[in-house]
Amino acid sequence: MEKKVAPKFSHAEAQALFNKAHAAGMAAGEAVRPVPMQVVQRLHPLDDSSPVIKVYEPVMDGVCGFAWVNIRPGNSSFANWLRKQGKGHKGYYGGWEYWVGAFNQSLERKMAYADAFARILEEAGIQAYPGSRMD
Repeated sequence: MEKKVAPKFSHAEAQALFNKAHAAGMAAGEAVRPVPMQVVQRLHPLDDSSPVIKVYEPVMDGVCGFAWVNIRPGNSSFANWLRKQGKGHKGYYGGWEYWVGAFNQSLERKMAYADAFARILEEAGIQAYPGSRMD
């Protein structure tokens, strides 16, 4: 099995790729229409059949969460460019992670951004994987 070699980018090429990926991510995130989240307080918080005692305003951006793009290897040309720009951090399980900062706390919008961003990097020959977790 042949090992895939990560492409090398000049500063200008990395900046252009980042701008393209970011634009794709923003467009994808803005296109998503999250399912609003309704939050209620129950008399007994661990019993979903107990009476509702308070209904809060719906959260129109849907469930809250985080999303990121993991770039591998973490010492690739593009990951090093991100590091020098102060974008992201070392991934807990390896690689370099670029976190999605846009879209407040909307998990659905952040996930759409991360998917689109990773897809643009993959098209440029970079191993990139979107990740997310609910808050």
